[in-house]
Amino acid sequence: MTKGTVKASELNSFISIRACLPWRVIRAQTWLAGVLILLSFPNAFAESDFSTFWKEFKSAVIAGDKAKVAGMTKFPLSMSYMVKNVKNKQEFLRRYDEIFKGEANAAQCFGSAKPRKESAGHYEIYCPFKDTPNDWENAPIRFIFELTKGGWKFVGLDNVNE
Repeated sequence: MTKGTVKASELNSFISIRACLPWRVIRAQTWLAGVLILLSFPNAFAESDFSTFWKEFKSAVIAGDKAKVAGMTKFPLSMSYMVKNVKNKQEFLRRYDEIFKGEANAAQCFGSAKPRKESAGHYEIYCPFKDTPNDWENAPIRFIFELTKGGWKFVGLDNVNE
């Protein structure tokens, strides 16, 4: 090959590379646009995500898996009126029975309780007192869940009668 000349085979390979480039750019732009659309609607899948979260959370509570439940909790955990909030995971593990076996038997309740959607990104579970586990007419113990930046989390416990 002399300087300044290009073989036909080299020219064809250069042209085919250049011809593919616009399709790759378009494909990448389409993919990026799809991702941006999904990210701009974080609550679009929130309801189905809560269902998955709820199944996992309730199974962990029923099994008594304190560490797993703690990992699905946002701190500080809000507590009922006149009850000190739970500051961190260590305190949560110490107060686990107070939270899930105090006024309501959460493990028993969660087996049949139905999540109530209060708004986008907010669900609640109501449980009866542990002394009257079948009194669903009077179920004032409220477990509160919210969609956070880190996904769904258990964020509060309340007695709506107080």
